[in-house]
Amino acid sequence: MATLIAIEPMQAKYNAQVSRLLVYGFGDKFRTLMNMGDDELALLFEHLLEHFPSEPASQRLVALQEGEVIGTLGFKRKPDHTVKQEQKQRALSWKSFNKVSKWSLIKLLTGLYLLDHRPQVGECYVTDIAVHPDYRGQGVGKLLLQRVQHFVQTEPNLYILSLYVAGKNPRAKHLYEQLSFRTHFQGTSIIRQLFFKEPKWDYMQMKFDQ
Repeated sequence: MATLIAIEPMQAKYNAQVSRLLVYGFGDKFRTLMNMGDDELALLFEHLLEHFPSEPASQRLVALQEGEVIGTLGFKRKPDHTVKQEQKQRALSWKSFNKVSKWSLIKLLTGLYLLDHRPQVGECYVTDIAVHPDYRGQGVGKLLLQRVQHFVQTEPNLYILSLYVAGKNPRAKHLYEQLSFRTHFQGTSIIRQLFFKEPKWDYMQMKFDQ
């Protein structure tokens, strides 16, 4: 009998496991950029999770099996104007990253900025999704996406679920299409080509009735 998979909100105790999953999912994009091994890159992601808490408009889910994190998904919506105005600017403390060089951190933050997308009114954007290699093809990513889909359907001010997928990842695009995502537009980015060696990206959307 298969062990059940639970989908839960992110907690700080999962930072190390989630960081490792992000390396599994996005290491190819950042490895060359950062000139780091997987362990160093995972540590850097963990530092970011610890010292840069999510803004109120952002959330993260984890997929758990027998207490182990086997998948994760981040998503965000357009910040509420009043919250955004009241939110204090977070100061970057280099002391928090004493095991990481400033140059490496700057490169990582630049790369994350280039991959960022600012949701519009009514849009919920999937910032990242990663599944442990041992559990791929077992429906973990589908469960995570279905949970955030349910979130959008129960929020009266949201009616679009969106994400980007690299042109070199047809398997992921096929999964999204099975879940009713449709390509809204295809774009080419010279900057992303320079940073990540992936110039072509598909912006996909799943729309709901308003």
